[in-house]
Amino acid sequence: MSDILFTSSATALGGREGKVQSSDGVVSFNTAMPGSPRAIRLANSTNPEQLFAAGYAACFDSALQAVARKEHVKFSSEVTANVSLLKDEADQGFKLAVSLQVKGTDIEKEQLEDIVHKAHQFCPYSKATRNNIDVSLEVI
Repeated sequence: MSDILFTSSATALGGREGKVQSSDGVVSFNTAMPGSPRAIRLANSTNPEQLFAAGYAACFDSALQAVARKEHVKFSSEVTANVSLLKDEADQGFKLAVSLQVKGTDIEKEQLEDIVHKAHQFCPYSKATRNNIDVSLEVI
């Protein structure tokens, strides 16, 4: 096993209709299924897909900038992760799909596309999801 750089911890109580909190208390949210009575009642609630989208977007943007630094390219980037909950016909359960939308300023689209594909090989979230869920890349 590789050397651990750090570990983050969070605890969930009640699943999609409960609460999540990080061990340091920085993350502390009520959870609710979008459109449910609980979500309507708790306007600032979140869901696992939203939390995953936030993490993936931040991680991918960091990977994008790391690849750019290696290639001596400077540009501003913005990554939006759209995480969808889908029915899984294989087991009648659920599965995820992700669409990453990447915007770049001060860079040509072709060069940005190249860096996006390299970042997808480098990003820890992309590595974790590879061959597990559908992830599409869109350069805007």
